Amino acid sequence: MRTFGVEEELLIVDPESGEPLALADALLSGRHVAADDLPQVPQAQAATDKADDGEMGLSAELKLEQIETQTRPCRDYGTLLDQIRAGRSLADQAAQKNQARVAALATSPLGLNSHTTPDPRYARMLERFGLTAQEQLTCGFHVHTYIESPDEGVAVLDRIRDKLAVLTALSANSPFWNGQPTGFESFRTQAWNRWPTSGPAAVYGTYPAYRRVVTRLLDSGVMLDEGMLYFDARLSRNHPTVEVRVADVCLRADDAALIACLVRALVESASREWRDGVEPAPVPTVLLRMASWQASNSGLTGELLDFGNFRPAPAADVVRSLVDYLAPVLDEQGELALARQGVEDIIARGTGSAEQRQVREKALAGQPEDFGFGAVVKHAVRVTMRDALDPSEVDTVPELLRVRQS
Repeated sequence: MRTFGVEEELLIVDPESGEPLALADALLSGRHVAADDLPQVPQAQAATDKADDGEMGLSAELKLEQIETQTRPCRDYGTLLDQIRAGRSLADQAAQKNQARVAALATSPLGLNSHTTPDPRYARMLERFGLTAQEQLTCGFHVHTYIESPDEGVAVLDRIRDKLAVLTALSANSPFWNGQPTGFESFRTQAWNRWPTSGPAAVYGTYPAYRRVVTRLLDSGVMLDEGMLYFDARLSRNHPTVEVRVADVCLRADDAALIACLVRALVESASREWRDGVEPAPVPTVLLRMASWQASNSGLTGELLDFGNFRPAPAADVVRSLVDYLAPVLDEQGELALARQGVEDIIARGTGSAEQRQVREKALAGQPEDFGFGAVVKHAVRVTMRDALDPSEVDTVPELLRVRQS
């Protein structure tokens, strides 16, 4: 069974007003871990190597209003769920020491002028990419799954690309942006896809071909470095993993663990197809972009593009079809019943976006001055920390560095 782990980006918020607070440096207070999209420079590696001191598990991101948690490598849903809850608790404990809280929201419901983390690389990004970097306060959910080799990793990337939009719909948790309803279920996807290297990629075929694409992108002079490869899925440079990056951070920890299990099953299913000589589906990248847009726009509330024929179908049917496709692997891993029930739970109650809108509509009846957005954030804080585990209850520090299969 492949090991897997996740990274969650969380908002740091004022517990009363719900406004994002630029406190990441204060929360970290010397506990920086190099995020996977940063260059692995010696200083970052030295910080990473300190992970065994029991004080790690959090890292900085582009904006001071957000913080990232990392889990250790896990083998099953229950262990990963405990790790996710412990990571949220670790971040929230640090936030409360600074009169703040954390919330699993993929975008801020309230408007703000965000603050870029003081770092030379981030400063260059702000100068190079202007408003895209200035406004990029978004919180994603990244799933790392172990691979045996870069060749296997590229084979997986080629064979999961047509199914990733379903995960965007299932995780949708960003209906608001800077004090406005957006009309999207995952507006984070729209904001994120302004980066020049974001979104779906074409079929590579081989690892050397993948590296040639990376080299040509770097040679273009547009990207600052390889850390800015923001594809929907990519090979991690710092871990022996495939990293799937399409999901919003999930409001509920159990939904996050469910999506991670689906990703792991996708990776294993794709690897088996590669070994059996099954070619990747030759879906044009432009159709994948359309599927991603549709998932971002309607989530589970309308139709998705079916990953079998890329024609519109009821979203619930498409999500169930994904579970059916993954059923052989999920069954072997003892997670099929869990996956089916988890998906049905999300379909029945709605995604995080649906929950945010319901809370706001109820708050609007009281005519609040903040148009109900403060209530949304307060609710998100409560749900984010529901059933949270104290980090001391988990046997290993939440920290994603050595994802291995033994």
